[in-house]
Amino acid sequence: RVEDAHGAAPTVPFWNGEGPGRTIELSHEVAALRADIDARDDAGAQELLLQECGLDRAGAEQAVLYVRAGKKVLGVVPTDRTIVAERFFDEGGGMQLILHTPFGARINRAWGLALRKKFCRSFNLELQAAATDNGFVLSLSDQHAFPLEVVFEFVKSASAQATLTQALLPAPMFAARWRWNASRALAILRFSGGRKVPPQLLRMRADDLLAAVFPDQAACPENLTGPIRIPDHVLVRETIDNCLHEAMDLDGLLAILSAIETGAIRTVAIDTPEPSPFCHEILNANPYAYLDDAPLEERRARAVQLRRTLRDDVDEAGVLDPAAIAQVAEESWPVVRDADELHDALATLVVVPPLSAWSAWFDELAAQRRAMPIHGAWTCAERLELARSAYDRDGETRDSAIAEIVRGWLECNGPVTVAGLAQRLHFSDEAILAAMLRLEVQGQVLRGRFAPAKGAQEWCNRRVLARIHRLTIGRLRREIEPVTAAQYVTFLRRWQHVAPASRLHGIDGTLQIVCQLEGYEVPAFAWEAHVLPARVAGYRPDLLDRLCYAGDVMWGRLSPHPALEPGASAERSRVRPTRLAPIALFLRANADELIVRRENDGGALSHAAREILEQIEASRAPFFAEIARATKRLPSEVEEALWQLVAAGLVTADGFDALRSLSDAKRRLGEKGLRARPRASSGRWTLLAAATDRVDREAFARRLLARWGVLFRDVIARESLAPRWRDLLIVLRRMEARGEIRGGRFVAGFVGEQFALPEAVDALRAVRRTGDDADLPTLGAYDPLNLAGIILPDAAA
Repeated sequence: RVEDAHGAAPTVPFWNGEGPGRTIELSHEVAALRADIDARDDAGAQELLLQECGLDRAGAEQAVLYVRAGKKVLGVVPTDRTIVAERFFDEGGGMQLILHTPFGARINRAWGLALRKKFCRSFNLELQAAATDNGFVLSLSDQHAFPLEVVFEFVKSASAQATLTQALLPAPMFAARWRWNASRALAILRFSGGRKVPPQLLRMRADDLLAAVFPDQAACPENLTGPIRIPDHVLVRETIDNCLHEAMDLDGLLAILSAIETGAIRTVAIDTPEPSPFCHEILNANPYAYLDDAPLEERRARAVQLRRTLRDDVDEAGVLDPAAIAQVAEESWPVVRDADELHDALATLVVVPPLSAWSAWFDELAAQRRAMPIHGAWTCAERLELARSAYDRDGETRDSAIAEIVRGWLECNGPVTVAGLAQRLHFSDEAILAAMLRLEVQGQVLRGRFAPAKGAQEWCNRRVLARIHRLTIGRLRREIEPVTAAQYVTFLRRWQHVAPASRLHGIDGTLQIVCQLEGYEVPAFAWEAHVLPARVAGYRPDLLDRLCYAGDVMWGRLSPHPALEPGASAERSRVRPTRLAPIALFLRANADELIVRRENDGGALSHAAREILEQIEASRAPFFAEIARATKRLPSEVEEALWQLVAAGLVTADGFDALRSLSDAKRRLGEKGLRARPRASSGRWTLLAAATDRVDREAFARRLLARWGVLFRDVIARESLAPRWRDLLIVLRRMEARGEIRGGRFVAGFVGEQFALPEAVDALRAVRRTGDDADLPTLGAYDPLNLAGIILPDAAA
C-alpha cells in the first residue's frame, strides 16, 4: 500500500536486495519430481502432474515437454543425484558455463562464488556470475580453456570454506550485511539530532567504519598480496557468519562436495551448440541473483540468443552440424594456387606431408632454396630450424616446437583426434597430447566430442570451433527465416489439401475438410462447385449428405445479414434470396460456439417468410410438405420464403440436399403430373438456434490456426466471424506463453505479429527446401485460398 509521505525523507534503501532462496527440502522434492517425470512415459508423467501437483492439462503437457526437451540436449535430467556442466558459445565469441545444480539458491550462490574465486586465481580474471535455485552461470572469456569434466574438481570440500570466505568479501552481500550489522550494533546511528539519517549517508558512514576495522577490505588492490587478511573483530565475524549461513548454505555445499568426491552424486559434462531449455531461467536471472557488481546492460549472459519456444527437433539440438564442420575445415585449409601460396601454407603449418597436387610448386620452391624436405615432410626455409627442433632434439625445445606445429595445424583444420594428427605428422600420440595440453592451458584449443558420428575425444582451435558453432546456429536460424508470400501460398495449398499430392478421399476426407474450414463462409453454390472438389479427390454430393444426415455436419449462414443489423438503411431493408448468400459448414457438436444470438424483429423479411419462420418454430423440424400444408401456400412460395430465411441465417435443414435444391434453379426432383415434387422437398427444416452471445475467442483462434497454419492480420481479411485482431492477439499471446503455438516472423512482407502451429513451421521448412509444386489446379474465385489482393498481388491471380 502506498501512502502520502507528507514531505518526509525517504526510508526505502536504494541498493538492490536479495531474493529468497528455495529450501533444501523443497529442492529435493523438485529434483524428485524431475526424476519421476523422466522415469515415466508422457501419459504417466502428465497423470502424475495432474493428480499430485494440481496442474491443468496444458500445464502438465508443457512441463513434460520441458523435461523431455532438456534431456534430449543434455542426455540426462539434472537432479539432486545427477548434476550437469554445460558449456556453449555466446554471440560475443565468449563462452557460458552453466552448472545445473537444483539445490536451491543458497547452495548455488555459495558454489558459484567459490568457483568464481578459483577461476580468478587460476586465470587472473574476474568473471560475471549469477545463481538461481536450479543452477549458476559463469561467463567465460576467450582466455579460459580447460577440460569441462574438471570443473567439478575446482572446489574441494577441504578448502571450500576458506575459498568461499575470500570470495564473499568483495561480493555485494557482504556490504549489505555489514551495514545491517553496524546499524544493529549502534556502531552507526540511524537518527541524529532527532532526525533520521538519510540512507546514502548511512552507507557512507558504514564504509568509513569498515575501512577503520577492516583495512584490507577497503585497501587499494595494488597494495595487497595474497589472500585478504580478516581481522578478529566481532562485527566482521558476525557479517561473515551471516553471509556463510544465512545468505548462503555453507554446510549444504560441503555435504554436496563430499558426495561428489565419494561418487554419491553423478557428474556429467557436455558442450552444446546452443543452450538447453534448462539454461533459459539461469541466463535470464533477475538482478538479485547476480554474484558481482556488473549491471544488467553489461551482463555477458544476456549476449546469448535464446529461442522463444522449445525446439521441435530436439534430437539434433546437442550436436554440431556435420556440414558446418566440413565447411569450416574446408575454408580453414590453405588455398594453394602457385608457389608463393604454398610457401605461405608451409609457414603456417610448419611441416606438411607430401601432396601430389602441390608437388610441382614444391619443386619450384626447392629449386629456389625456399623449401626443403625433412623426415619425409615438407617445410619452408624460415621454419626449418623449428622443424629440426621437433624431429631431432629432446626436452623443452622439442615440446615447444611440436606445440607450435600442432597450433598451426589446428588453425587450418576442424576438430581432430590425437591419433589422427599424430599419424599425419609422424609424431607419437604422447607428444601430440602433450602439445594439445600446452595449448589448452594457453586458451587456444578446446577439447570435446564435436562430431556426432565420432565417439573419440577431439581437439579444435578455439576460433575455428566458434565459427562451427556460428554456422550450426545459422543453419538452425535459416530454417525459421521468413518465407516469401508465394512460398506461403504454396504451403497453404498443401496445408488445405489443394495440392494434388495432398488431396483427401472419401467421407473421412470430406469430414476433415469440413473441420478445417469450419466457420468459413463462401457462396452457397461454391461449396460443391469449387471448394470441396478441389480438396477431395472424386468428390460426390452424397458424401456431404451422409455427413449431414448422420448428425455430424450442419450448414447455415453464421454472419449477420446487413438487412437485419440495427440501423440498416432503407436500400438494405429487405432480405433477398440469392445463390451468393454466404453459407458455412461446421460440426454439429460445435454449433453452440459458432451460432451467435442476434436481434431480429422480422421487418426485413417478406410476409410469407415471417409466417413460415413462425411455423417452423411451432412445428419443431417440419418437412417441406408439412410447411406448405400448414401455411396453405404454393410450393413455389414456400421455396422462395425458405431461400429468404436461409439467406438471412435464420433456418437450416438436416441435409445439404435442401440447400443444393434451392440454389439450383433448374433442378426438379420429380416429373410433371401427380408425381411432381418441389425442388426443396427433401429433409426437415429447423431454426438456426443461437446458443451464445459472442464467439469464443480462444476456440476461434484455434480454428484459424488449423485453417491457415500461420496466422497474421492480413490472412483473416475474409473471415466474416473472426473477432477483432487486437482481441485475438491477447489469446494468441497467451497460447504462445503456454507453449502451444509459436510467435515470430514466418512470412515476409507483412506487418504485425505472426503466430504458427509447430507442425506448420515444419511444413514451411519443407516448402523452402522443395520449392513450388508443379501443375497446381486453378482455384475458383470464391475459394478460401484465392488470396489475390490479400497475400498475392492482383496480377498473381
